[in-house]
Order: sequence, then structure tokens, then C-alpha cells
Amino acid sequence: MTSTPITAPEWTFRNHWMAQVAGHAQGTPDATALRHRGVDTTWSQLHENSLAAAGALARRGVQEGDRVLLLTLNHSEFVEAVLAINSLGAIAVPVNFRLAPDEVRYIVEDSGATVILADQLLAPLVGAVGQLTDRLRTLICFGEADGFTSYASLVAESDPVTLGDVPEDATALIIYTSGTTGHPKGAMLSHRNMQLQALTCIRANLMGDESDIAFLTAPFFHIAGLGSMVANLVLGIPTVIHPLGAFDPAEVVDAWEREGATLVFNVPQQWQAICALPDIKDRKLALRIISWGAAPASETLLRTMAETFPDAINVAVFGQTETSPITCVLSGDDSIRKLGSVGKPIPTIQYRVVDHEMNDVAQGEVGEIVYRGPTVTRGYWNKPEATEAAFHGGWFHSGDLVRQDDEGFVWVVDRLKDMIITGGENVYCAEVENALYAHPDVVEAAVIGRPDDQWGEIPVAVVVQREGSDLDLAGLTSFLDGRLARFKLPKRLVIVDQLPRNAGGKVLKMALRDEVV
Repeated sequence: MTSTPITAPEWTFRNHWMAQVAGHAQGTPDATALRHRGVDTTWSQLHENSLAAAGALARRGVQEGDRVLLLTLNHSEFVEAVLAINSLGAIAVPVNFRLAPDEVRYIVEDSGATVILADQLLAPLVGAVGQLTDRLRTLICFGEADGFTSYASLVAESDPVTLGDVPEDATALIIYTSGTTGHPKGAMLSHRNMQLQALTCIRANLMGDESDIAFLTAPFFHIAGLGSMVANLVLGIPTVIHPLGAFDPAEVVDAWEREGATLVFNVPQQWQAICALPDIKDRKLALRIISWGAAPASETLLRTMAETFPDAINVAVFGQTETSPITCVLSGDDSIRKLGSVGKPIPTIQYRVVDHEMNDVAQGEVGEIVYRGPTVTRGYWNKPEATEAAFHGGWFHSGDLVRQDDEGFVWVVDRLKDMIITGGENVYCAEVENALYAHPDVVEAAVIGRPDDQWGEIPVAVVVQREGSDLDLAGLTSFLDGRLARFKLPKRLVIVDQLPRNAGGKVLKMALRDEVV
């Protein structure tokens, strides 16, 4: 196919991840960049395919500043597509494929996107969204589906763009928060945000190098998955992309062993399932760095991880979508010495621990941790009021209540919105949950507040119990007595089969309150 060459916009910041991929393609063209379902993509293939995809998108009208939705599972083509979108100066908007049609419709209309790339499996969902909004005009499919243009055919027939520079503050991604309250908000993350986050990972001893093999299970629509992928691209680390689906711990460990994985990340719920495998300590694994984040982990689980993988460096990463995502890291000997802490703030971010009037609290006192710096979002897409509220006083308000010890380590106490006030006393749900996890028959636990005429609120424990056990409130209260102050003890116990969670593993407390309270 013959056509006029397309050149990407003239930009000013060359150290973006598209340029990094180009550098790897030149330096180690035949080395593996990605592996998915046993199929390798080399650095040269990744670079060439992404530029060809950029050319195809440009011919369909995608230009600088446009938003392009991605509704897909994890695979190599997703990575190509994000690189392609950003090569044009456009903005990639990954969408949770588990959302209902009306929830996707909201993101389509809020972002103003007219182009969507979707998996064949998800074409019916796109069709349902199309019944609710007429904004989507260009439908591209990874696979084949009626009414869609094939991504593979577009790439095969397209001429590549010429990679230009990129303004460091240009928005690269809009990632919609989990929406635990109301509609989700789209956090705008720039090329500079993500590039500096990747470089910060090196200083924090979180990442390896081209001799390592990263293994990704986190979904790419979540900052944990996409942030890890971007860091791997920048640093030239080959990445095994594990197919998404119901999490099977035995299958994941088999893949670690087969692929020789050295760098792995999982949410705490997944680590719990992995550590419970009967043969886990007998497996021949090459794990060098094991990391966790995206949701709180109990001290019981962290001890179990350290005992199960004694030769691996245990790394805790803490942060949120709006901070690209990492703000604090705990690793090495500190992961045992400071068990339960999320570590120290990363060097590229400024932080304070403040009260509700933005006064710094004393060391060891509880306050909200607030941030500013080059890895912090500049705000929420199309939400000026929410942005203004989040940046009250010129600092981004995380909503996390923490205390900091005399060595500078941060200890998360609770989410500000989850704190319970009972009889004038503050009860931090995370503290009660941590105590609950120490009970041998508690598999999962969440604590929520319930309105009470006498006390204002009372703590309610919602628990998934070990199979064959028979927990009751009296027994649980007896276990916790002496571990917690009396006013912190749950006044009600609810046994459930499972806790509602978002894609990042966080318990959806709003849904839990609706269900239980």
C-alpha cells in the first residue's frame, strides 16, 4: 500500500517511553521485550508495530490531544497500541473490562473519546455501550468482530509514523479511579509523571535490568499493571504478560517456574493464595524481588511471605493512581525490621503529614499525608472542582491517615473516609482488620462503621472464615480483648462468602456498607 508518510508532532521531550523503546530496538533489536501465551515480541518488532499502528490511527483522524479508549485484556498488542497513541500526542484511556455498559458509557462521554480499541471477546460490551451513546465512531478490534476494523490488518497495511519528541507535561494517560464513591474520576498522568516514576523505581531498588524477567498479572487498566509495564519498557526489562482471568495461584507459580521469573508483583489477596499452596516451598523458583501493593496487607501475611520466600527481597510499594502510583517503598532488611510500615517516601516527591487545617502534626501523631512533585497528577479530566478540592492548600490530598516514626518510616493507619468515630473515640478500621487477621480462622476481614443511636457509630466486622470453622462474636471478642482497646472491638460480626473488591484488590467498603448495614 502506497501513501504519503505521516510525521508525528514536533515535540520537546525525548526521554519518553516511546523513545526508550526505540533505543532498545536499536541496541538489542532481537532481544525479547514481551512474551504472551508463549509468543515473543522483540524490541524491534514492538517499535515497528507501534509506529505502524500510530500511522493507522492517524489515518483515521487521531491527532494530538485526542482520547482513545482501550477495552482489552492484557496482551502485547495493548502495549503496542498505547505506544502508538502516545506517539501521535494522543491520550490513552484504559478501561476496566469488568464494567457494566452504562459505566463504560460514562467514561466514553466524560473523556470525550470517539475511538475505541477492544478485544473480540469484548465486542458485545462495546455494542451495548453503542446503544447508550453515539460518541464512538471508530471501532477497532484485536481479533475479528462485525462492525469493527481489524487491528492486525490496520498495522499490516499502514505506513509507520516518524517518532518525534513529546512535551514532558503533555497528558499521556487518563486512568479512571476505582469509583468507590460516586462516578470515577479520570486522573491525568503526563509523560514526565510516568518517566520519572520509572527512574525512581531504580533508586528504590524496586526494579531490575535487562537480565531480569518481569512477570505481570495486574490488569493494564489499573495503574499497578500499566505503571509496571511502563517502567519495564523504560528500563528494557523483558516482561511475561500473564493472561487475565480468575486468579489461579498454582497456575501462576507454574508459570514463574517455567519462565524463570525474577521480578513479580501481586496484591495481598493473591499473595495469600500463593503462600497457601501446599508445595510452594518446594518449587524451584528464581524470584529475586517479590513486591506487593494496591491494597493493605496484614502483618500475618507479611511474615508468611518472608518465611515462604526467604531468598527474595520483599518490597512494599504504596501510593495511588494520582501519584503515578508510588509514593513510599519498603524493602530489604527494613521489610522485616519495620514490618507493617509502607516504608519511606520516594526521593522525587515532597510530602507532609497534616491535620484538617493543614498544620503539620507532631512526629508519631496521626494525620493525612499530602504530596506534591513531578510524579503527582495535575488533576482530574473534566473535573475542575474535584481537582481544586484534591489540591487544597497547594498539596494533593491522598485521603490516607498515617503516622511517621523517628526514622522517617510511614505507617498507614486508615483511609480518612473509613475512620469510625464511636463515643467520641477514633477507631481506625485498618488497625482492627490487622488484629482480626491474626485469628487462625479468619481468611479475609473488613471493618465498617454502622450508625448507632447511643455511640454515633459502632465497628462491624465482616469476615470470610476458614472452611469448617464456626466463628461467633463472643469468641472473636475474647480473642481481640487485650489486643485492642475495648472501644475498638467489633460490636457485630457478619460472616460472608467473599468480600467485594475492585480490580486492584481493594475492598469496596461502600458496597459492603450497602450490603451489610
